[in-house]
Amino acid sequence: MGDVRELVTAHLPGYVPRTVSVLGQGGDNVAYEVNGELVVRLAKTPQDAAEVAREVRLLTAVAGVSPLPVPEPAFAVPELGCLAYFKLRGRPLLELAPSWRSTHGASVGATVGQLLTALHTTGTERLASLAGPDEYSLPEWLAEAGAAYRSVSARVPEVHRPAVEAFLASTPPAGEYPLVFSHNDLGIEHLLVDPAHGAVTGVIDWSDAAFVDPARDFGLLYRDLGPVALDAALRAYHAEHAALRQRAVCYARCSVFEDLAYGLDTDDLRYVDKSLTALDWLFG
Repeated sequence: MGDVRELVTAHLPGYVPRTVSVLGQGGDNVAYEVNGELVVRLAKTPQDAAEVAREVRLLTAVAGVSPLPVPEPAFAVPELGCLAYFKLRGRPLLELAPSWRSTHGASVGATVGQLLTALHTTGTERLASLAGPDEYSLPEWLAEAGAAYRSVSARVPEVHRPAVEAFLASTPPAGEYPLVFSHNDLGIEHLLVDPAHGAVTGVIDWSDAAFVDPARDFGLLYRDLGPVALDAALRAYHAEHAALRQRAVCYARCSVFEDLAYGLDTDDLRYVDKSLTALDWLFG
């Protein structure tokens, strides 16, 4: 915690870090909350300083494209893998009860569809120099899903195992599609909402943003919020839907085992519970 205090004091003159607490962590970073309002993200391992500097430029550019608020960098220390920004309004959707997510799934999905429309059209042109391609293919996703499933299969209800294993032995959807700029990790942990009114108030953690299959983030929405949310998102998205939906379903099915494994490895029941719940619509 002392390192965080020193960083804030050095890079935000006049700002006094009275309280510091761990906000959360992922595979690459630990996020700290300062004074209940400032997020300081630190890399767990040394990072390329140029990559952090690029992310700062990326966030600034995304803010000019996204119809939803995104973090605005307060300061960065690239050589430490450090990025700081003031918190956006709202709570991560992951923190809210499944009943809340079910009630508001359609409205959240529609908002995400509008966001992805903006990113996949305007963003593709304006962010070309700040994000590279993520060309990880669906066959590669399927192979990785098989490995993740083997590590968590004991926690998968027996009723779902035949459908899961048939999917893992299948051939993923084929087809040509242009790569578009997208968040590339748009799970409900990265969507902020107003619990009182159901509105999406912001999108956080753009560190994986890249040029990807347009179906990628639709798949994560479907994984976490189900078919009603996916239907609403696709209605708000102005493009051909059939092939997009087919690939989105494949991404959702592949990624659920990675989330389940993450929840089990970190003892984070939020990920475990949402993944097991999703199996009902993914493989039911």
